[in-house]
Amino acid sequence: MRYHALACDYDGTLAHGGRVNDETVAALERLRGSGRRLIMVTGRELDDLRQNFSQLDLFDRVVAENGALLHRPKERKEKLLAEPPREDFVRLLGERGVGPISVGHSIVATWEPHETTALGTIRDLGLELQVIFNKGAVMILPSGVNKATGLKAALDELGLSPHNAVGIGDAENDHAFFHLCECSVAVANALPSVKEQADWVTQGDHGAGVIELCEALLRDDLREIEPRLQRHSILLGVRENGAEVRLQPYGVNILIAGPSGVGKSTLAGGFLERLAEKGYQFCIIDPEGDYSTFEGAVVLGDNRRAPNVDEVFELLNQPSQNVVVNLLGIALDHRPPFFAGLLPRLQELRATRGRPHWTVVDEAHHLLHSSWDPAELTVPQVMSGTLMITVHPESVSPAALSVVDLVIAVGEAPERTLANFSQAIGQPPPALAPVELQTGEAVAWFRRTAGPPFQFRSEPPKGERQRHHRKYAEGELGPDLSFYFRGPEGKLKLRAQNLHIFMQLADGVDDDTWLYHLRNGDFSNWFRSIIKDDELADEAAQIEQNQGLSAGESREALRIAIESRYSAPPSGPFSHLEPPDQPSQS
Repeated sequence: MRYHALACDYDGTLAHGGRVNDETVAALERLRGSGRRLIMVTGRELDDLRQNFSQLDLFDRVVAENGALLHRPKERKEKLLAEPPREDFVRLLGERGVGPISVGHSIVATWEPHETTALGTIRDLGLELQVIFNKGAVMILPSGVNKATGLKAALDELGLSPHNAVGIGDAENDHAFFHLCECSVAVANALPSVKEQADWVTQGDHGAGVIELCEALLRDDLREIEPRLQRHSILLGVRENGAEVRLQPYGVNILIAGPSGVGKSTLAGGFLERLAEKGYQFCIIDPEGDYSTFEGAVVLGDNRRAPNVDEVFELLNQPSQNVVVNLLGIALDHRPPFFAGLLPRLQELRATRGRPHWTVVDEAHHLLHSSWDPAELTVPQVMSGTLMITVHPESVSPAALSVVDLVIAVGEAPERTLANFSQAIGQPPPALAPVELQTGEAVAWFRRTAGPPFQFRSEPPKGERQRHHRKYAEGELGPDLSFYFRGPEGKLKLRAQNLHIFMQLADGVDDDTWLYHLRNGDFSNWFRSIIKDDELADEAAQIEQNQGLSAGESREALRIAIESRYSAPPSGPFSHLEPPDQPSQS
């Protein structure tokens, strides 16, 4: 279920002439019976609302006074979300002939044409107040307070995201919460400006329009109007003809596949960055610590401490909090069972709250191996809004691959990547001639449509995530990710768990050991596959292939290559490596 909350305006929407008819109430009761939450969002004062509508208990929350007051009907408790009005302001309005005046907990309300006098009085007293209009009504509130801020407070209390809410209204003051909700609906009697902004306009007016919306939610969760919600689409990149490649943020599953070090994580990072910008919640399952520095997310777990599942969901219960579940502290063979235990709880949260909107599974061939048995899970639901990243699509569970809508192939031989995916699910591969992709390019295949795969250039993150971040420079990589100086006879086992220690050991090992690894291409291979720095790997490969360099000369050349990409503070080379502000190519 996508929409877990319905936010309704009162006058002109739920109510006609100030009253709500029985048919509209019955429709709201049916909608609530589906497990959805009801929120009223009104400009009215609470006492006035109670006198006109006796069934407030039908609503989980009531946002009154145009966003200034939050009411919990069942508990009969109120929470003031804004400052109360100053007495001298109300008094001066009356002295200047403004009337009638209604004063609430925070709102001061009157009628046109008194808005000019109200604005002049605000200016004369030097107050930070705003004037909001509602079909002739003039509402004066503290700056920044509106139906959107009130609705956001209500959704936060209910543990719901605005992306899982649909709002319906009719007047000027509904614009704000229309922008907040994932889907906005105007009743047929709404002002023209409101209809223009809405994603959908009902055929019925007032309560009949609300009934129409309730029936559509119960019928198919507004799937019929999904194509109209293009304002939420997420940019993936641009095709050769300049056309943008966009993706709807709900109900789509993606697989990004290709060899190591070819840009899978950069593509995924850009997509996640744009999801975060729009307020969609995601949970990243990170087996190798590659997302430990991802901005806008809390990282749980490291190479010394396993993540706590309860802590994961404590954070995910906050609608605006993104989470990275770092599995480095879990033994390699224990990671799939840990993930298998996490999935049902993610499914439960998705069922009750609609979140997290996206689950990212890195190293999917390990966590969702072909032996993965999802018998106890509802696979389409648990895998909805899933981004899987893998080097080996053929090793991922067919059950997981079967729900993929979009396959993105990067790196060498994308046609082979698509063929491996197709073979894994028993589907004929798409026709794709061999293509050589450049850095930042990919091939996309929307496998459920008739269109063939196409090439595009991915949109990089604005703040490119530094794959060769401090973690690689001075952190501690796990034993399976560290570099080992073993020597030509394998007698050594000198472990370098970061670049700092790598260069310290490089200075200390004998020339035979250094040259053994140099001639084998071990350095460039580590930089490319583990450090995920393609530029450094390419330069290291050139050094490795230069047979004219002595051990000392190659050491110095490699040191310069590393220092050119990681700044060294005045205390000395490699004492505190930090990546420069430049895009990563990984």
